[in-house]
Amino acid sequence: MVAGRLSTSLMLINKLDLPFGQPLADTYIERKNPALEQLFGYHPSVAEHWQRRLIYLKDSAVNRADSRKGAEALRSFQERFGLSAAAERNLQLLADGAPVIVGGQQAVLWTGPLMILYKAVTIIQAAATASRELGVPVVPVFWIAGEDHDWAEASVTSLPSAGPKPELARLSVARPVGPATSVSRTVLGPEAVENAIAELEAALADSPHKHELLKELREAATGCNTLTELFAAMLSRLFADSGLLLAEADNPHLRIVEGPMFKRIIESSEELSQAYTRSTRRVEELGYKPQVEVDEDGANLFLFAEGPRVGERLLLQRSGERFRDRRGLVSLSKQELLELADSSPERLSNNVLTRPLMQDYLFPVLSTVLGPGEIAYWAQTEEAFRTLGMEMPIITPRLSFTLLEPHADKAMKEFSLSLHQVLQGLDGCRQEFLDRQGAAVICGVFEDALAAMGEAYQPALLLATDQERGLEELGRTNWERIAREAEYLKVKALQALETRERTMLDRIAALELSVAPEGRPQERMLSSIYFLNRYGRGWLDRLQLEQYEPCGGHKLVRL
Repeated sequence: MVAGRLSTSLMLINKLDLPFGQPLADTYIERKNPALEQLFGYHPSVAEHWQRRLIYLKDSAVNRADSRKGAEALRSFQERFGLSAAAERNLQLLADGAPVIVGGQQAVLWTGPLMILYKAVTIIQAAATASRELGVPVVPVFWIAGEDHDWAEASVTSLPSAGPKPELARLSVARPVGPATSVSRTVLGPEAVENAIAELEAALADSPHKHELLKELREAATGCNTLTELFAAMLSRLFADSGLLLAEADNPHLRIVEGPMFKRIIESSEELSQAYTRSTRRVEELGYKPQVEVDEDGANLFLFAEGPRVGERLLLQRSGERFRDRRGLVSLSKQELLELADSSPERLSNNVLTRPLMQDYLFPVLSTVLGPGEIAYWAQTEEAFRTLGMEMPIITPRLSFTLLEPHADKAMKEFSLSLHQVLQGLDGCRQEFLDRQGAAVICGVFEDALAAMGEAYQPALLLATDQERGLEELGRTNWERIAREAEYLKVKALQALETRERTMLDRIAALELSVAPEGRPQERMLSSIYFLNRYGRGWLDRLQLEQYEPCGGHKLVRL
């Protein structure tokens, strides 16, 4: 996926003052509340904290997994997609115990919304910056949460339609018949993958990059039978030069390395639940709504079922001295669950609250890259880290961007709009434009006409009522019919105006679709595949060269 590399010098990037939109995350990043900051321990803006964390990692190495085993587990997954020279170097550094910057996301069709690639960019930039400033190699690792089973989220991607009408197109892959297992264990098969590529080909507009993009996608998809594999193959190619390593959460080789940590989580299950509850209560006391609901009886682990429901991912709870799922399909004693962690760790899986602990056990995590919602729920894990004798890593916010397409840039200038205004919605802009073209006059004339007709009708209604009292209701009904007909004519006049001004209205709609589709930020809605097709990959390379901001922030990128 190399098309478009030469266009990087043509891009203009401006930093904007936009909040994250998540109150707890905003307060933490801006350092507005020392009490909240205590729930995290470190802050990315403090240089001394990076030095302190690095020293901690060296001193606590004996409590983590063997780095060589972790590196081999990552190799076992990533080598099937081709290992670049940079990835090979980073695997060796990881095996030698180098610290890592880690962050991740669930695997999503065609790499999903832009924010996923932005997270990878942040990981890469943070690792390079930390390496320069600390004077040690720092390895970028992307955690693919393939153990998740939310197929509805993983199997759908959105992009602007290739048709003439500005509208959102949604591409999806149907889930094969079978149990609700993890995305990584949901096998699609070559035919389904090729059908997905064919659907994408039909959805993408023609561009100078389309042929090469689809060619590389088909090459990358060779041998891929799951969404996770397809996602990993694309990431591996897109970030080959950076040496980004891929940690697939449901990789059985990685599960073996995780076994001892699963045992610690099982042994400390009750204490961990209490720890999550205490941290959650502290978040509430500070005035924030917890991002994740904590179950005081929750084991915070999943178990992959066997038997008739083989592969189904069951959330475990403590029930007396046993661990059960809510439907009563499995029931295990603590000892049986501990033995399972020894003999079959691939049957266990983390939830959002234990995943941070597992990552910190597997790797010497210098910093974790998180989005706003993730920062909020990590605040609920501070006590859990301490319960297991660990320290939460430095939390680094994901970088945020808006890619401004040429047509959108032109429309913003034409309608005198700022990015803030577009992000707030363009209904007002649309109505203001129509009013200037005559909509306000039409509405005013019809309102005056209806008022005049009502005034003229009143004597006629009184005269009819004088003849017979029963005609009063008929008269009111008659007037309502007249008013409805007048309203109908007004609507038709406004529709005719909109038809006449369709070209300009479509430009406003296209602007909204590009920058804030369905009223949501571009990075949360639009797939990167749309921009790779239309503009090549130069913008992605350019983002990796942009000056790193440890406290995140939002940047406007003019393509």
